[in-house]
Amino acid sequence: MSADTHRGAPALQAVEVRLGGLLGEALDANRRGRLSHFIVDEHSPAIAIFAAQHRQQNLEGDWYGEHAGKWLIAAAKAAARSGDAGLRARLLGVADFLVSAQEDDGYLGTYAPERRFMRKQPPKPGTWDGAPSVRTWDIWTHAYLVLGLLEVHRHFPAPRYLDAARRIGDLCRRTLTGGAIDINELGNHHGLSATVLMDPAVELYFATGEQAYLDLALTVLDQAERNPDLRLLSRALDGTDAAQIATGKAYQLAWNLVGLAKLHRATGEPRYRRAVENLWRSIAEHHLSLGGGPWGGVGQRSREVFNPAGVFDPHAYVETCSTLAWMQLNRELLAITGEARYAEEIERSAYNDLLGAQAPDGEDWCYYVFPNGRRVHTTYWRCCKSSGAMAVEEIPGVAYAQVDEDAIAVNLYGPGSARIELQGAGRVCIEQDTAYPFDGAIRLRIAPERSSRFRIKLRIPSWAGAAQVSVNGAAADAAIVAGDYLVIDREWRAGDEVLAQFPMAPRTHTAIHRNVQESRAPDGSAVAQEVLRYEYLAVTCGPLVYASGLIDGFKTEETLRLPSAPQSDWLRWSGPDAIEAVPRIELSPGYRAPLVLRPYYCAGGRIDGAWRLTWLSLAPMPLRSPLPVP
Repeated sequence: MSADTHRGAPALQAVEVRLGGLLGEALDANRRGRLSHFIVDEHSPAIAIFAAQHRQQNLEGDWYGEHAGKWLIAAAKAAARSGDAGLRARLLGVADFLVSAQEDDGYLGTYAPERRFMRKQPPKPGTWDGAPSVRTWDIWTHAYLVLGLLEVHRHFPAPRYLDAARRIGDLCRRTLTGGAIDINELGNHHGLSATVLMDPAVELYFATGEQAYLDLALTVLDQAERNPDLRLLSRALDGTDAAQIATGKAYQLAWNLVGLAKLHRATGEPRYRRAVENLWRSIAEHHLSLGGGPWGGVGQRSREVFNPAGVFDPHAYVETCSTLAWMQLNRELLAITGEARYAEEIERSAYNDLLGAQAPDGEDWCYYVFPNGRRVHTTYWRCCKSSGAMAVEEIPGVAYAQVDEDAIAVNLYGPGSARIELQGAGRVCIEQDTAYPFDGAIRLRIAPERSSRFRIKLRIPSWAGAAQVSVNGAAADAAIVAGDYLVIDREWRAGDEVLAQFPMAPRTHTAIHRNVQESRAPDGSAVAQEVLRYEYLAVTCGPLVYASGLIDGFKTEETLRLPSAPQSDWLRWSGPDAIEAVPRIELSPGYRAPLVLRPYYCAGGRIDGAWRLTWLSLAPMPLRSPLPVP
């Protein structure tokens, strides 16, 4: 994984991946549930809206057409990975119907002719989110359709799928390069909902090698840059916080960054990479929940936009769509840079906010998850049900990867296996035996087809400061650095074993919700007065966030007075949960019955209406006033 990876080629390549444990259960539930039942043929509601009769009469401003492309993406990956013949048959039947519904000019949306993205709509004074005069998700729907058709073609190649995707790209190119219509007029949030077209445009370039599609992506970026309310590239380069880009809409902004990262892969332009990395840092440092999902929505006009940097509230929202886009962004940066932090972010999101949104049946999903709040399974048409299904199918593609001709990276931990082709070694089989994420002991069995020298890159989690790694019983001879890869370069033979031990102990985290007012002292110097301050404590262990259900069975909040004793005296392991059979953590403050914490994804029960409380309020301290102003 490097910036010099052949542009357009998948930078993370694995021949075959099988995941067990929590992630494997999520994949199986996803395939048997959402992907097998939501869409089955052209009569399914999410596909029937593409039929000519419905299309000609649809004057609504809905987003429902997005489900088709999202389902194609996730179902194609699941069918290819699992060998599920029934899912494959349904997938190809639906893809063939969509191809047959495409019009002569390439249009494959759900709107009547007068409402399509090719026709300029009457002007209207701007709204807070820069929505177009007539609400439209037409470009958005087509962006997902291109990605979906390309994914089907990638796993089950047929010229008709690639041709249908190309015809959509050609229609978009003709529309946007004629001068009559600008991309910013076709999406809300000051254009962010339309400029996502960068991603499928670059994917068309990767699939065909045709310059016209790369030019389309560059046209979209140029028009976004000329929009004073957006200026995506320049504002990212000058260090603007993610909350200040357009409306700060988390999902759309992260998806735009996925497209910009792919533009870097396609062109090698360093500014694109710097812009993406700048906004990644902004999101990672200021706009992630403890469970790894982009969050916001407190005191904002939209529940799905980032709060200003520094704002903390345990009741903030994580939209599952945003978790998908964040995982995809980290996937792209992992491919470009090879840095372990991006793999760790994918793992954190997957084990916490993603699994915390999925119901065990694989059918139901939460639109939003909250660090502190109720679990609510959302309704039929909601976007997040399809985004969650897509996000689950992202996981196998990053768990293991061939990163060079002679290197394999182990990016995610959990029981499972991979088979990867390496030059010289042939097919290399890796089997991971572990109870992770509940236990930090990981055994990797390595079996190359032929004995050969190659490298295995083992990701050392940032929280595993005292990690130990051995090969065939002998300690690894390279330095082990938490938050980086340990590279084991040796002659590998069938039967070799790598044993990693990542110490796991409960850890506490604190956060502050505060308000400071600045003023002047009589002598003219600047002072600040803290007028509001709430402090909170949360617990993690390894990659998992822990949370309680309702306190004492009915309270949505609890204020803790922490003991003065060492943390190990009042925060310790408890026995397995009788229902979920997962380790629990007891927080024993001494003055009340212990609080029992379970992994966030299952805290309170994985049922609609269950409560989860991640952040516990701490006993108040005196307000700090006055404070010097730097």
